[in-house]
Amino acid sequence: MGIAISTWRLARAVAGQGQLGVISGTAIDSVHARILQEGDGDGALRSSYARFPMQEIAGEVLNSWFVPGGKDIGAPYRLVPQFSDKPNPSLDRLTALSCFGEVTLARDGNPKAKVGINLLDKIRIPQLAALYGAMLANVDYVLMGAGIPRHVPGILDKFAEGLPASVKFDIAGGGEGEVSFDPSAFLGAPAPKLKRPKFLAIITSAALAVNLARKASGKVDGFVVETSIAGGHNAPPRGPMQLGATGEPVYGPRDAPELGKIADIGLPFWIGGGFASAARLAEARAAGAAGVQVGTAFACCEESAMAPALKRKLIQLARSGSLRVFTDPLASPTGFPFKVTQVPGTLSDPAVYGARRRVCDLGYLRSAYKREDGSTGFRCAAEPVESYVRKGGKAEDAQKRVCLCNGLMAAAGYAQIRKEFAATLEKRVGAIREGVSHAVADAEQAVASGLDMLKVRVGTAVSNIEAAAGSVGVSVESMIATAGDSLCEIVRYLKNGKDSYSALDVLRDILSPEELSCDCANSV
Repeated sequence: MGIAISTWRLARAVAGQGQLGVISGTAIDSVHARILQEGDGDGALRSSYARFPMQEIAGEVLNSWFVPGGKDIGAPYRLVPQFSDKPNPSLDRLTALSCFGEVTLARDGNPKAKVGINLLDKIRIPQLAALYGAMLANVDYVLMGAGIPRHVPGILDKFAEGLPASVKFDIAGGGEGEVSFDPSAFLGAPAPKLKRPKFLAIITSAALAVNLARKASGKVDGFVVETSIAGGHNAPPRGPMQLGATGEPVYGPRDAPELGKIADIGLPFWIGGGFASAARLAEARAAGAAGVQVGTAFACCEESAMAPALKRKLIQLARSGSLRVFTDPLASPTGFPFKVTQVPGTLSDPAVYGARRRVCDLGYLRSAYKREDGSTGFRCAAEPVESYVRKGGKAEDAQKRVCLCNGLMAAAGYAQIRKEFAATLEKRVGAIREGVSHAVADAEQAVASGLDMLKVRVGTAVSNIEAAAGSVGVSVESMIATAGDSLCEIVRYLKNGKDSYSALDVLRDILSPEELSCDCANSV
């Protein structure tokens, strides 16, 4: 899972070199909403929206979210409504338009450019609007992992014919929910037929590949096989979870993908997770792969949308040899292991994590549950513990969970700004008590000094109490960075003493000039 690290700029740079440029579609609605609230400085989003086939939809989104000149510095972002089982046409329009804009900008009018979009199966409800928006821009590939996306090929088939489609999601406590999307109703006109993109399922095992090839709702066109050292979410080790000396899940030979069996299926596949080198590409090809997926190597390149300060810090740590990636078994609310780059001042720092007030206001990783009245609610293990428990969750399942939505949004440069108490409630009450105690002591002392001194001291004490009781501070959401275990290897792209590198530097390190053709896909 990544948010807005691989945007249209990185995808365009990769696609412009004959490779498959992949856009991260996770939380794309919130990303575009925040760029628009910042004033869309370079006008890129508005230029892409101008090419949307239904300008009424583009106009509605701009009227709702665009702030000419940008929001006030220090003002929080307006929040996008959270997806739920209830229809929200405005949210669908924002999501579809955002995906359309990303794909359009990534292609940049180059008919030969190959562009894909990466979505998470875990985040099901937004999928329909996201897929349809990307297809309106003639996206070439759809990649999806973090689950078993058997339903996606059938959705692509239906949307290509202009037909409605639906997606089901699990509800804890029994049953399934379902949401639908009708292209004609969305457009307000008969839906056109569209190009059906190729579907690549992101997998970790031959068993899952066989399952998808046989039981998917339509044609699976290939696979991306990720190893356990890839960034973002990882599949848990087979068998009971065992942690090593560092507190990380222990992966063994049983967890290695059986590439021979995957090759026997007869569909093309790419390998991701530590394969961003010429030698590893040759190894992948020798195993029958069509090429490799590259994510971590691109994460810190110039075209990446990672927050500049975080990007510089990662490069500094890599250069010093102190950069470390920790496979955290608890951080993700999904329960899956998640790669967390260890960077001081980010949520990987226990002090920073402990100082953050838990809040769930983006909600992409929420899961559905059945309320006592039979209706559907949503909860997240990273929300306030008491709220999670009130919704039927277990307190132990909420321990040490990290709000990946806000943390990853911050890592992309769109950190939410919050006005909240400068201290926790407990500390604040303590400060008030201390102020009252000092006020009493000052008053007693002032009585002996005369009435005038009493007024001064009591006035000062009251001011101190008010400051303690009413102090309001401004906090900014802290970042969390995710990358694969090979992140330290980015130093080899830093040539001639430079402090940065480009996407082309990465590609040249992997492919020879004559090999710059469709062998490599980026996905962050």
